[in-house]
Amino acid sequence: MRPPVSRHRPSDEGPSGPRPRSYSADLTPPWKKPKAVPEIAAEPGLVVEEPGTGFCGAVIGCEAGTVTLEDRFGKHRVFPLQPGGFLLEGRTVTLVKPSSGPVRPTRTASGSVAVPGARARVARAGRIYVEGRHDAELVEKVWGDDLRIEGVVVEYLEGVDDLPSIVEEFAPGPDARLGVLVDHLVPGSKEWRIAEAVTSDHALVVGHPYIDIWEAVKPSSVGIAAWPRVPRGQDWKTGVCRSLGWPPNTGAAWQHILSRVRSYKDLEPELLRCVERLIDHVTVPWEAPRR
Repeated sequence: MRPPVSRHRPSDEGPSGPRPRSYSADLTPPWKKPKAVPEIAAEPGLVVEEPGTGFCGAVIGCEAGTVTLEDRFGKHRVFPLQPGGFLLEGRTVTLVKPSSGPVRPTRTASGSVAVPGARARVARAGRIYVEGRHDAELVEKVWGDDLRIEGVVVEYLEGVDDLPSIVEEFAPGPDARLGVLVDHLVPGSKEWRIAEAVTSDHALVVGHPYIDIWEAVKPSSVGIAAWPRVPRGQDWKTGVCRSLGWPPNTGAAWQHILSRVRSYKDLEPELLRCVERLIDHVTVPWEAPRR
């Protein structure tokens, strides 16, 4: 037979007296204990904020107990790798050196720090207009990654003869700024007079000095000594193909030129400055001029 089951609770006393109880040295209630700060590897392109200064940028270097950040304007700052020293999407984190050796930044075709896994932002109300389809394709190839992150849409106009009315119809404002890239924008030209007719404070018209966007690609990148001079009165693109001995197919010629463009280094500085100004114009918050 089984022995009867005792209905009494076990006693705290053992054979030789009361049993000792053990307590943790930390008597802080669990809900009052600080949460552990996650450690995040300072991988290239990771965007964080240093809360003490408010500086926000992407990681471009990490060594000797420090991390180097670059903001969207290209400014660099070096910060110590302190526990809980940064904010990642609003959460406090501790940056640590990646285990796979020194950090080497990756770059987009425009030269900006690449942000791996970044999602395209919802399109802004502002826009960048360019003169033609070739202009749009070149801007997309070099600045496409940057534009998607910033939420900037680029559209082409097929000419700027009606630019003042196009700008008026767009109705740019503080929250919907407009940037326009014009070919052959030199003093005294037809394009110059058209651009001068645009007077909105929220529209910026800039341009390069080249007859066509083809010329904004460095000749050395295309494998030629220089862009040919085409006599006035002739179609410029057709004349270029003829002078270079290319087939008389300007569409195929452009695809060949575009295929030789790998990054901003293949473009003339005048075009680079124009596009960067336009991106800043439509993305940097507008401030009313002080009186």
